Order: sequence, then structure tokens, then C-alpha cells
Amino acid sequence: MNYNNILIEKENGIALITINRPEKLNALNKATIEELHHGFGSLEKDAEVKVIVVTGSGEKAFVAGADISEFANFSVEKGTVLAAQGQEMLFDFVENLDKPVIAAVNGFALGGGLELAMACHFRVASDNAKMGLPETSLGVIPGYGGTQRLPQLIGKGRAMEMIMTAGMVTAEDAYRAGLVNHVVAQAELIEFTKGIAQRIMKNSGVAISKAIQSINANFKDGVNGFETEIKAFGECFGTEDFKEGTTAFLEKRKAVFPGK
Repeated sequence: MNYNNILIEKENGIALITINRPEKLNALNKATIEELHHGFGSLEKDAEVKVIVVTGSGEKAFVAGADISEFANFSVEKGTVLAAQGQEMLFDFVENLDKPVIAAVNGFALGGGLELAMACHFRVASDNAKMGLPETSLGVIPGYGGTQRLPQLIGKGRAMEMIMTAGMVTAEDAYRAGLVNHVVAQAELIEFTKGIAQRIMKNSGVAISKAIQSINANFKDGVNGFETEIKAFGECFGTEDFKEGTTAFLEKRKAVFPGK
């Protein structure tokens, strides 16, 4: 697939997806969501890729929100479909990828941009980043999972205030609230995030995939996360990664995981 709105670079097991609509502050329109879906899906199938990092082009914005011009005149029915399709195609899709996805938040992450960052497995922010869900100032609510993921990350009370006031928080505020894991200078953002990716890559990709599934299970209605963990734990014993990991430990050497 030829991409018009995203860039993909791959190096040493790390894939970097850059949302590339600088003239729109990387706002998410339908075409960009479709390209991201395809990009993430292709990287998940790529055996050479172990970790995915997603960021925005330029220094101003990760993603400044959804492209409001696309849905300003939507009906109730169209609005409902917009949210349902977007969640399925991108936000839930990213959250449930088998490979780790890290958001490198450079600049503004607003509305759908923050929702995309929250769908990633964790977040690193540049020190100039600002985050918020301003939808109520437009007469609507977050529709790409924001009302669900924000309380999971920072707690109900803080999430209520952020959504009701439509306000933004700084990178430091986001760090203190648990919304992001690290805050670094913008010039260091990508290399710092890749450094975390390299640490992840030293471990078993199969085990990491099982861990993602088990952690996510705790936040799904009707799913017993403990049972999911037990099943995934048992399945690890049948993998080549488990045999290599335990053998390497007993032989007092570093494991070289085959990813199987």
C-alpha cells in the first residue's frame, strides 16, 4: 500500500511510524486512520519488527485531534458509525497488537491524538507536549475510547475534570498523573524511546505478547484477567523461547530468543 499520510522506517528490529500531515498538525482524518490500520497490521506480521514506535511529524504536534471538517455535519447515525469504525479499525486494534507499541508524544496530543497515544501500550512525552480531550468544547464527547482509557490511566476524578473542562495538561502534569511514563527533551524523544524499545527486544517476544494479552484482559468486560493469565502462563511452557530462557539462566549466559 502506498501511504500519503504516514511514513514508516525500520531499523534493527524497531519500526517508526510517523503521522505526516504537518499542515493539519497531523490531525486524524479517515484516510490517515485507514493508513495507520494497514501500517500497524503489516508491521505486526513482519517478523523482523519487534517493537513499534509511533510519533508525529514536526515539532508542534503528535496529533492535534480528529479532522473536524470531515464530520461537522454528521447525523446521529453517522456519528455512531464514525466512533464504532474508528475504535475497531485503529484504537482497539493498536491496543490489542501482539507487538509492543510505544507513543512518542511530541507536542500537542489532543482529542483523537491523545486517544491514539492512550491506545498504545505506554507513552513517552517531549517536555513541550500538551495533552487533552477538548471534545466537550465542541458539543461532543471523546468517541475513540477516551472516556474509557483516560480513567484507567489517571483515575476517575482526574479524568472527569480533564474531560469536563476540556483543558490541557503539560507533560510534567501528565507524568505525575501516570498518563506518560517519561518526559524528555524533544530533541532526545525518539532516541530515548528507541532505547526503551531496545531493552524490550532483549526479552522474549512470545512472552511479551502473552503479557499484553493478559494485562488487557483485566480491562475487558466479561473477561477474567486472572484466568487469562493462567492460560497464557501455561502456554509459555510450550514455547522455544521458554526453553531458551530457562536454559540460558541455568547455564549463566544471556538468552538468545528465537521468538517462537
